Amino acid sequence: MTAPNVQQLKRELGIGGATMMGLGSMVGTGVFVSIGIAAGVAGPAVVLAIVIAAVVATFNALSSAQLAASHAVSGGTYEYGYRYLNPSLGFTAGWMFLCAKTASAATAALGFSGYFLRLIGADMALMPWVAVGAAAVFTILVLTGIRRSSLMNIVIVSITLLALGTFILFGLPTALAEGGRHLVPILPVGVNALQALLYATALMFVAYTGYARIATLGEEVKEPKRTIPRAIIVTLIVTAALYIVVAVVAVGGVGADQFANAPGAQATPLELAARTMELPMVAGIVAVGAVTAMLGVLLNLIIGLSRVVLAMGRQGDLPPLFARLSRDGAAPAAAVIVVGGIVAGLAAIGSVETTWAFSAFTVLIYYAITNLAALRLPPDQRMFPRFVPVVGLLACLFLAFWVPVAIWALGLGLIAAGLVFRISVPRLWNRKEDR
Repeated sequence: MTAPNVQQLKRELGIGGATMMGLGSMVGTGVFVSIGIAAGVAGPAVVLAIVIAAVVATFNALSSAQLAASHAVSGGTYEYGYRYLNPSLGFTAGWMFLCAKTASAATAALGFSGYFLRLIGADMALMPWVAVGAAAVFTILVLTGIRRSSLMNIVIVSITLLALGTFILFGLPTALAEGGRHLVPILPVGVNALQALLYATALMFVAYTGYARIATLGEEVKEPKRTIPRAIIVTLIVTAALYIVVAVVAVGGVGADQFANAPGAQATPLELAARTMELPMVAGIVAVGAVTAMLGVLLNLIIGLSRVVLAMGRQGDLPPLFARLSRDGAAPAAAVIVVGGIVAGLAAIGSVETTWAFSAFTVLIYYAITNLAALRLPPDQRMFPRFVPVVGLLACLFLAFWVPVAIWALGLGLIAAGLVFRISVPRLWNRKEDR
């Protein structure tokens, strides 16, 4: 549990700002990249995978909402694990979040750089440098506080939603004309097809998990018991509807094979779909929307990661320096700077290829712990029936089973390494504080 005398961040976000923060985290890499990856796995059944993933995400979102409302501090499931379960599970949640989302933030920076350089016709060899620059600019923005970050996020999300709306509007006639042959069979046939559907569902679940950003910002939300649950639910409904319609238009319009497996499709599937439907102007608008979407993901991940680092600094799992706020209390300055530095470093040496299977495993573990914590809520703090976290927990563990074995090994190895770190290294700075 967080000590009562720690510095507290300012409550700046209302329901509109919190909802837009959630959308900024969710309407990004998921819709512009992962739908194409999942379509390559499951074919037309990707539409069904998106629906199932939305249902699973709903149970997890309700668990997150009631936890954030009852314990409205920065840190998300890291804090809930500490408060309602035990320190090891709390640390595991925070560690999984940091491992997965730091790499995701670097990937978002590289994704932005690639789309941007392609739009302006510049040399793609500049991609790492532009990515580092984007990480630096957004780190500085986050340091100015949540209010300015929220305003920038609203602009970014608005442009992204406009681009996706244009794609849907102009692509729908083709999807209606061609959907009969491209979307059938939408139900999986045979064991292999069922396995592919479940794997695609695990991949698409990752695309919905941005609503956790609202929970990690719990300390900065006005009237958290009212605002957080509403913002999470609204964000999830809007995103699910958008993902389903985009998938139907894209797969229905060009077919799953063309959408997922054509050269360059994995990086820019929606842009390729627009060009295949002979909509070059729409393809350009989609590319602009992808640029803003990647920036939105980068912004929200730096915000969310820094708040988890803040929480871990408060608990002593990271140096106490990261528990300090800026003088005006607007941001956890040291946490933001170290997160921005690591993201920039990974972007400088990293690859644009995303490890979606690893992300799926880590977030499924993260939300399994979320649901466990929700089961421990006192009856007077529960907002939803007890079966909600039970279904969420079982669904997370079931979907994690369909991730490749190599990813299991990597994920479990990282958990073990993190727990060894927690047992040994923090003693160094804890001893220094005791002197």
